[in-house]
Amino acid sequence: MRVAGIMSGTSLDGIDVAIADIAGQRVRTIAHAMTPYPAQVRERILAISNTICSTGQISRLNFELAELYARAVRAACKRREVPLESIQLVGCHGQTIYHEGQGSNRNTLQIGEAGVLAERLGVTVVSNFRSRDMAAGGQGAPLVPFVDYQLFRSKKIDRVALNIGGIANITILPKNARPEDVTAFDTGPGNMVIDQLVARFTEGRQNFDRGGAIAAQGHVDRELLDKLLKDRYFQTKPPKTAGREQYGQAFLKLHFPAGRKTEPKDLIATATAFTAATIALGIQRFAPATREVIAAGGGTHNRQLMAQLAAFLPEVRVANSAEFGIDPDAKEAIAFAILAYRTWRREPGNLPSATGARRPVVLGDISF
Repeated sequence: MRVAGIMSGTSLDGIDVAIADIAGQRVRTIAHAMTPYPAQVRERILAISNTICSTGQISRLNFELAELYARAVRAACKRREVPLESIQLVGCHGQTIYHEGQGSNRNTLQIGEAGVLAERLGVTVVSNFRSRDMAAGGQGAPLVPFVDYQLFRSKKIDRVALNIGGIANITILPKNARPEDVTAFDTGPGNMVIDQLVARFTEGRQNFDRGGAIAAQGHVDRELLDKLLKDRYFQTKPPKTAGREQYGQAFLKLHFPAGRKTEPKDLIATATAFTAATIALGIQRFAPATREVIAAGGGTHNRQLMAQLAAFLPEVRVANSAEFGIDPDAKEAIAFAILAYRTWRREPGNLPSATGARRPVVLGDISF
């Protein structure tokens, strides 16, 4: 079955589309393309994320994003010469604007109207993946670990699958793991804090630290880093999730306030070290037997971040998912193609050991 997966994450860099042929547990990627968000759309998403806003703002953007998703799928098909009519199913994660995964009032909201997407593409769409897991007592995240288990588990060594998007998350895969042996959680910020600082100091001319070039010029503020690492979240046992609620503008105002005398490049270097250190802490504390980390996501292009991560984990081989046939930029989009395929077959797509759900459940809503 040929399935397109659509993912737009917390980094808000754009829309990732991956097209894959899926048969059982066999996955072959046919195409991948990323379409950047228009600057004004990115700003409008930020304006309604984890804040007070009008229902009109949410509703308008819900429909507008679906139009952008449809164009992104068409663009991916055109760029890679894949006939649109060959796609039989679409899995669309949507853009998360609020997620509250813990406590008695768990809830989540992803926008990007599936009905509009199905109409524009003429293809059945699976969407709203997270809510069923939450209804079953889970946190609605992380969902990608189910796919990590399928793609990366080993009979010989303990592995960790790492994704560095806006938030960094890991899937712990003990050797010979069964589904119930898998643990997964968000380690803390991925690119999110770095990106926000770069955008601030360049006055919006850049939205990320390309290749880690700015961080490489700076020096880490050890006092600030030590303070950041004392957050109780890093000691909390999984399952646990993080998002813009923890590491958005409020976090920057508290720990990286405007007017701070520290050089911008030093703050970006510190934020980069913070991300690498929290990933390493998560692995050392909750997966100490790990021998190999398989990394994916936009953060893998930040050479400074990856070098620091390797330094924090000297006994662990840090590999790129491309070595295993998965484009690091396409992994999450591929994951939602696979989860949509599972939904279409009425098969569960969550791992209760990762999300905290009471049982495996079939995820998502279907728009024919």
